[in-house]
Amino acid sequence: MSKPRLKKRIARLRRKIFPVKVKPDPHFQTIESPQINPNLVISDRELADYEFKIISYIISQGELRATESAGAVAASELFDAAYYLDNNRDVLEARVDPLHHYCVNGWREFRDPSSYFSTSFYRRQIKNKKINPLLHYITEGRELGLSPKEPRDPYLRWIHNNEKSLNREIENAAHIISGWSENEKPHFSIILPVYNTDPQLLDRAIETVIDQAYTNWELCISDDASTQPHIGPLLEKWAQKDDRIKVHYRDKNGHISANSNSALDLAVGDYCVLMDHDDELRPHSLFEVAKVIIEKPETLFIYSDEDKIDHEGNRKDPHFKSSWNPDLFYVQNYLNHLTVLKTSRLREIGGWRIGYEGSQDHDLYLRFLHDIDKDQITHIPKILYHWRAIEGSAAFFNDEKNYTHDAGVKALSDYFHGIDKGVTVSNNNHFYRIHYPIPDTAPLVSLIMPMKDLASITQVCVESILEKTDYPHYEILIVNNNSEEAETFDFLSAIKNKSSRVRVIDYEQPFNFSAINNYAVKHAKGEIIGLINNDMEIINDDWLSEMVSHAVRPEIGCVGAKLYYPDNTIQHAGVILGIGGVAGHSHKYISRGEHGYFSRAQLTQNFSAVTAALLLVEKSIYEKVGGLNEDHLKVAFNDIDFCLKVMNTGLRNLWTPYAEAYHHESKSRGAEDSPDKIKRFHQEMKYMHQNWANAIDHDPYYSPHLSRDIEDFTY
Repeated sequence: MSKPRLKKRIARLRRKIFPVKVKPDPHFQTIESPQINPNLVISDRELADYEFKIISYIISQGELRATESAGAVAASELFDAAYYLDNNRDVLEARVDPLHHYCVNGWREFRDPSSYFSTSFYRRQIKNKKINPLLHYITEGRELGLSPKEPRDPYLRWIHNNEKSLNREIENAAHIISGWSENEKPHFSIILPVYNTDPQLLDRAIETVIDQAYTNWELCISDDASTQPHIGPLLEKWAQKDDRIKVHYRDKNGHISANSNSALDLAVGDYCVLMDHDDELRPHSLFEVAKVIIEKPETLFIYSDEDKIDHEGNRKDPHFKSSWNPDLFYVQNYLNHLTVLKTSRLREIGGWRIGYEGSQDHDLYLRFLHDIDKDQITHIPKILYHWRAIEGSAAFFNDEKNYTHDAGVKALSDYFHGIDKGVTVSNNNHFYRIHYPIPDTAPLVSLIMPMKDLASITQVCVESILEKTDYPHYEILIVNNNSEEAETFDFLSAIKNKSSRVRVIDYEQPFNFSAINNYAVKHAKGEIIGLINNDMEIINDDWLSEMVSHAVRPEIGCVGAKLYYPDNTIQHAGVILGIGGVAGHSHKYISRGEHGYFSRAQLTQNFSAVTAALLLVEKSIYEKVGGLNEDHLKVAFNDIDFCLKVMNTGLRNLWTPYAEAYHHESKSRGAEDSPDKIKRFHQEMKYMHQNWANAIDHDPYYSPHLSRDIEDFTY
């Protein structure tokens, strides 16, 4: 037998013994492999003896590595012999030593050494598939920050899947920073007001500043006359260690606003970074901020995503935020942490105001962000800040600091008083609600309601509007689209006689939702157009007043409502682009009273789109953007397309939870199950992707870290 044939035969033998190709473990020495004589010619009879030697060598090679690996595996305490035998009955019945079996064959067969280590999961994290995964974790993986098994907690799982190891993040940052010139590097002043802080947590907070990959910073600490004796020596210790640390000691306690201003007095940096005295930065936080400023030097305000940590540093509750969302910001200071403000503007507005303690940052941001261009506000969709959730902190529970809500109402009232004295603010179950005025002469609203037969459904809708609408000036314009049932015409005749608010017009063309509404708008008398499905049932009397109060705001385009299924689960709470291919409804199917993701199911806010099942918009805006697209979007996505056209004019679309209605459609309604419907639906979806691909892929009011498969804001 020639040398090439012999080598192939040996390779086959090796594969039979070890299903995964074996390479000598780089961490341990092995015996030398027997050499094949390059001039060797061997008969089949002689081959049998040689094969035996080869088999003996292959086994001995694995045995030796297993013996040398076993000590390290056993010492790691990640091998549990009882667990291994309980979960591998064949090993138990063969009376094989479990540790030896795992080190020789078990890891190749994807068997787990204990409940604390998943062989198959860990192998997916490493490039070298020929090494014992547990041995790799012991010698390298732990230091690299790799996980021994898939976390059960969804956020820990997200961290594992999305965040690189700290070392790699720092190395990446250092490489990029090395390419920046000294002139373009922004100088940061980190504002750190201190008062009677736990020494361990204060040390940790300062350490996370010291450990920043980006080094062009100063730490401006102001102590608010702490009564705890450890504060002074602790701060002095840090000031002596690093000359970038400045410390001011106040003679008299002045509370958080005065203390923050004292820290601001120390600042000489281009931008101020706001930090609480027991929180933590990520090692690359300032680098990420600096990168934004270098790329967009016009930036005045930056904020990032954040999470919470307990006393031991365990992470939870990630807040993956919307990009700049003014109407959400008014009712919830979702900006929170990490926030970075241009120092010159911060001084122009006078810093923090005394008397707004508890909501001092919300008040500060309201004044800072007033009248600046949205392009000067940047959201970094990365966790750059850990907010300490311990007893006594705002991160722990809202009730810990109830005074914050009164201060928030005061800050918002002051802010809006300077813009429109007709705006009022209320505290609604720990949420803020902004009440916008309606003009003295209430504009006429034309509620357009297409229908075809099914008179009983339309009757419920119309009568609920007539009985539960306190807004004084509206008309209902029913568009009859080829109805045939006698009951329908009886109903239409009766409802016109019952209320002078009701008008009926006929649209005698094939069903085209966009064309029907465009046709009706031409016949509408109102200054405001209301698109409403005929299967709605109004819940609250002030629904239309609430929607009109937003529709007349000069910066607002489309206004949507909060819709429920008959079982009191949410059907619509704003539209999220990208879910289900084109768009999906926010918080769909959660219970009516649930708060949703960071209370967003209960808060007025901006969305890219809202459903036309119940939508208000000024008639002039409707006509300006050309109405609904009756050529390409006859049934699906016409409301999404319309809202995006409105948003492209510079207006914001808005959803309010204070206009509520039942939507009597089945949760399975709208299945595109016939060949014609499927074809039409695919064409409409294709149109949306051709015309709105960037918006669908990057919804500014939704985080890229949240699910694109379901509407519940999971990550």
